[in-house]
Amino acid sequence: MAPAHTGATKTTGGAHFLAWNKVFGKISCGRVRSADKIAADFQFGEIMKKLLALTAIAAAVVGAHAQDFPSKPISIVVPFAAGGPTDRVARDLAEALRKPLGGVSIVVDNVPGAGSSIGAAKVARANPDGYTLLLNHIGMSTIPTLVRNVPFKVETDFEYLGIVNDVPMTLISKPSMQANNYKELSAWIAANKGKINLGNAGVGSASHLCGLLFQTATKTEMTPVPYKGTAPAITDLIGGQIDLLCDQTTNTSPQIEAKKVKAFAVTTNKRLTTPLLKDLPTLQESGLKDFQVTIWHGLYAPKGTPAAITKKLNDALKVALKDPDFIKKQEGLGAVVANDGRIEPDGHKKFVAAEIAKWSPIIKAAGVYAD
Repeated sequence: MAPAHTGATKTTGGAHFLAWNKVFGKISCGRVRSADKIAADFQFGEIMKKLLALTAIAAAVVGAHAQDFPSKPISIVVPFAAGGPTDRVARDLAEALRKPLGGVSIVVDNVPGAGSSIGAAKVARANPDGYTLLLNHIGMSTIPTLVRNVPFKVETDFEYLGIVNDVPMTLISKPSMQANNYKELSAWIAANKGKINLGNAGVGSASHLCGLLFQTATKTEMTPVPYKGTAPAITDLIGGQIDLLCDQTTNTSPQIEAKKVKAFAVTTNKRLTTPLLKDLPTLQESGLKDFQVTIWHGLYAPKGTPAAITKKLNDALKVALKDPDFIKKQEGLGAVVANDGRIEPDGHKKFVAAEIAKWSPIIKAAGVYAD
């Protein structure tokens, strides 16, 4: 019995020795690590435990925040003045988003200036919690070139939530224009090179971008006449102070219907179906190959907004885009509500990247910048 008892004691003692060895740093050859090393390892272990605990707490907080979202009013920043086309789209969208987001209040914050970069910068700097969003138009794809000292990167400083709509544009002229169709207008342009005044609503505006593309496509340099908004540009067009203007149907349709201006073509790749504009040819079919400009609008959140919140916002956007009242309001503005792959975040981001590549050389060739 004694030998068995002695063996059991030795085995138990060996187990205790191994445990002691692991805790206090003895190694197989019998050397002991320094007390400082043991203390450092112990401190590191405690730090790691705290970091893991903090990570778990942070994850729980973000999860709870996303689950409760939205719990306070949401702000949609519009980088243009109140009353303009983008502002109208934003206010219609805010109303359509309320229901799928639980009836939360959504306010529009107009922050105009510098080709839409001031308002966009405000959102890029905002707390990424889903409560500050940006609604911008085609200007989002021209900022990287049009604004040389922009304080953010369009491609990486935003979460893309989806495209909202596309607004066609029309090429219109002063009412006293001798031409009555695009063929005649084309001949007039050729005969008046160097003398044509082309209005726009300001550097970086939709009409400015369309005008740049039109000059490139026709290989004709025209004198740009910038205004502080579309309204004064159209007023001067009607009065004959400028010759041409390319602007959104949102702004031009009332003037076309009232016969205050002459309309020659639309900028889409297919003719429009609206009764007022259905007889206007596209610039593509009129001879300007691949000419297409639509003023699309997209919704964005600051980079770093939790994925659970961006998903909620994208899901709500997709519901809003199917809302009959929203669709009807957009049709009244001459806009077509998006229903393709661009309503998904990835599709939206790829589309903007392609638009940046399209507009960058045109803007650089013009040499006109917003700063």
